[in-house]
Amino acid sequence: MAGHSKWANIQHRKGRQDKLRAKLFSKLSKEITVAAKMGDPDPDKNPRLRLAVKEAKSQSVPKDVIARAISKASGGDGENYDEIRYEGYGPGGVAVIVEAMTDNRNRTASSVRSTFSKNGGNLGETGSVGFMFDRKGQVVYPASVGDGDDVMMAAIEAGAEDVESDEGGHVIWCADTDLNAVSTALEEALGESESTKLVWRPTTTTELDLEGMQSLMKLLDALEDDDDVQTVTANFEASDEVMAQLD
Repeated sequence: MAGHSKWANIQHRKGRQDKLRAKLFSKLSKEITVAAKMGDPDPDKNPRLRLAVKEAKSQSVPKDVIARAISKASGGDGENYDEIRYEGYGPGGVAVIVEAMTDNRNRTASSVRSTFSKNGGNLGETGSVGFMFDRKGQVVYPASVGDGDDVMMAAIEAGAEDVESDEGGHVIWCADTDLNAVSTALEEALGESESTKLVWRPTTTTELDLEGMQSLMKLLDALEDDDDVQTVTANFEASDEVMAQLD
């Protein structure tokens, strides 16, 4: 979607590639298990779990996979994961945030640091780039749900902060703490969303040319391929012409 392709979470881009579907399912299942273990196994009583299940469904994760992920936590069979955020810089000075879930902090830290180094980036300290992003709730709807004015009205009534609409669809933004309530209200007004999740929204971006984007993509793809990594977000910006040459 053009509305957020300039600084898209790379997970959204890779989620469309069939060959990586199993890896995406695994990451979503891990989030469900962790969310269920941290709170109530009933999504209606656990906002984080509800959002995790909602996102999994939007990515076509089978119901039995979702049920097994919740059952792991309920039965005490799920692994114990630590949630860690890494921050650094990629090619061209682009800021990168990596979120991971791991049962071995040393392994994951070593892997992430090595991936940055091998792909023209530098892993920084916590907080080194975080100030360039805001933690936000993001709800995505296809263009078919209505025009920009209708979606804007529904979003305002739901308590959202901002809406970006174009021919590709609608991206609705809200405070991170309001995502559960906003997404529920939007679901009643507009139906099921394409995606509902917490994301890092850049407050400033770095524009790259084709060569810079190609280098950055190598880093982001390598980070995404790490089984411990859940999400990768970068504050890159590129023209439509450059983005078209990457596909």
